[in-house]
Parts: sequence; structure tokens; C-alpha cells
Amino acid sequence: MNKIFHFDSAAEAYVADAAVLCCFDERIRLVTAKLLKRSGISRPDMIVVAGGAKTLASPRNDFERDFILEQIRLSIRLHATRRVLLTSHSDCATYGGLAAFGGDREAEMAHHERELGRAAALVAQGFPGAAVECFFFAFDGVYRAALRDRGLAAD
Repeated sequence: MNKIFHFDSAAEAYVADAAVLCCFDERIRLVTAKLLKRSGISRPDMIVVAGGAKTLASPRNDFERDFILEQIRLSIRLHATRRVLLTSHSDCATYGGLAAFGGDREAEMAHHERELGRAAALVAQGFPGAAVECFFFAFDGVYRAALRDRGLAAD
């Protein structure tokens, strides 16, 4: 192999601040980075897939859900992760976009909050020692899903 550029990186064992599940939609990349910074997460294990938390809440098949759960499991086992962030966003194509909600942003947000709650319950059940936090990215800001109503100590 030929070295193409130099950089220095820490060689000691890696501990992740959180496992972060998000959609691969480029429109949310910057807001995801800002959320991580505000949340004090500088070393995330990123799980980036179409639909983000939808893969847990309403997956297309068992494989999709099981794959994401295995990624979270690996983050916990390999990188001592104790926090899991689940995200979804407005106009997500895996849900049919905003058009699937008739352009109603409030109906879309309510749907995503329910989806995030289902995803969080699944993660909390599978990984009882992990703190689960859920966020919805709208085009006017970031919203934290109210999970305490579901008996989850998410934040």
C-alpha cells in the first residue's frame, strides 16, 4: 500500500460516548453533528441507514431490525457505550416523505414521536443498562421525543 497522507490518531482502546442511529439523508448531516456537540458526544459510534429509527420501529423485515440491534450490541460490547441516540427526520423518504402526511407537519411529527417511542422501547428492553434518547429533526429545529410518558428513563 502507498500512504496518501499523514494524520495522528490515538492508539489506545476506544470508548464511545454513544451509539447514534440516524438516516443517511444528507440534509440532516449538519444538524446531527450539532446535536452530538450539544449533547457532549465527541466519540459516537454512528449507525447510518435509510430511515434511521424507522429500522427499529417499523422495519421492512426482521433482518433490518436485527441488523441495527446487533450494531448497538457491538457498540456496547466493543466500545463500552452506555448511551443510545435514536433519530428520525421530517420529509424522510422511507416514510413516503411529508406528502404521506398530506403536508401536515404536526401529524408527521406526532407519527415520528410514536415511532421513536416504539424504537426506544425495543432498545430499552434489549439493553436495559443503556440510556436511550430520541430526537426528531424538523426543518425548523430539533425536538426531543417525550419518552417519560412511556415509562422510559430516556433523558
